[in-house]
Amino acid sequence: MKQEIRYQASAEVVSFIHRWQNWLKDERRYSLHTLDAYSRDLSVFFDFLKDYLKRAAERQDLASLDVHGFRAFLSARAARHIDKNSLAREISTLRNFFKWLNRSKILKNEDISVIVNPRRPKILPKALDVTQIFNLLKKSEKNQDWQGLRDTAIFTILYGCGLRISEALALNVGDITHNDFLRVKGKGNKERIVPLLPLVKENISAYLAACPYKLTNGEPLFLGARGDRISPRIIQRNLEKLRRELGLPDTVTPHALRHSFATHLLAEGTDLRSIQELLGHASLSTTQRYTDVQIETLQKEYLKAHPLEQN
Repeated sequence: MKQEIRYQASAEVVSFIHRWQNWLKDERRYSLHTLDAYSRDLSVFFDFLKDYLKRAAERQDLASLDVHGFRAFLSARAARHIDKNSLAREISTLRNFFKWLNRSKILKNEDISVIVNPRRPKILPKALDVTQIFNLLKKSEKNQDWQGLRDTAIFTILYGCGLRISEALALNVGDITHNDFLRVKGKGNKERIVPLLPLVKENISAYLAACPYKLTNGEPLFLGARGDRISPRIIQRNLEKLRRELGLPDTVTPHALRHSFATHLLAEGTDLRSIQELLGHASLSTTQRYTDVQIETLQKEYLKAHPLEQN
């Protein structure tokens, strides 16, 4: 984690927290970023408990905390105008922690299960249209030094394979199979296989031919100027520059290229289950957001084109 997080709790409870963190890291394979977020959420909860109990929390306090106590925590967070997404994640963290305490036979408290997540606003993915994608790639291709070729290869992977930026930059040499598939490690270290379009392969090959560093199997595929695995921020910044030059909206981000991949496949009739597999979504409900995008787009086109709207 980024820095030490302190918990307003007894030494015994802190030891439980450390065991839970190790379980998340070693057994559940949570990323360091997610582990850090969960740990900070729990720290916020114990800060609240200290004010609520007027002392540091102990084991019996966790066992006896009732629905009113959990709701008091949510009320305190809402009073600080915490957004609903963050509040929902904090509730998820508490459920995870108390479920682990129960499973580990440390203590049992099921009152957290009564708490309902706040209704979160529905945010639709922002996809580019096909012309914008092609203009973006053509603009990127004009930079023919090895770093420009690298960026073009990454942008093409994001749109051509539907990868998250973290997945693309985590690729190693050798992750492209002999039959032109890409081996991708997604969230929770779950591996999936994604077909590799000829253009994507060509752009990767062009980058590899120009890269001044020797690349061997198992080592990072995409490198920065110093020969280390490239940072996502560099790619985000380079895409921002292209976006400004083309006059594209601020919603054009690396993740928007992934959204565009899914939206365009759905528009061409690809079934949701296949898109789910390609994106690496654990739940089909996550993939179903793209049907909302299609409905919203259809509505806009309908209102723009229908004769009754022209009068």
